[in-house]
Amino acid sequence: MAITKSAKKALRQSLRKKSQNAKGRDGLRNAMKTARKGTDKTVKTLGEAYKAIDKALKRGLIKKNTAARRKALASKLLKK
Repeated sequence: MAITKSAKKALRQSLRKKSQNAKGRDGLRNAMKTARKGTDKTVKTLGEAYKAIDKALKRGLIKKNTAARRKALASKLLKK
């Protein structure tokens, strides 16, 4: 357990960041799942997946090449 004032603050910050990162990852996962298994594989679902991927990239949840790979996968699913 944190003892010093700065350690307590660091713990609060890390917990806040952890919850924000979890929300972002869940949103990305849900968008990809919708694009993959959605009944209406339209441009709208592809756009939502792209938006979630770009947000995750901007926030540092995924790396640049991972984002590119996931976008390619989503567009490939739309073509099928």
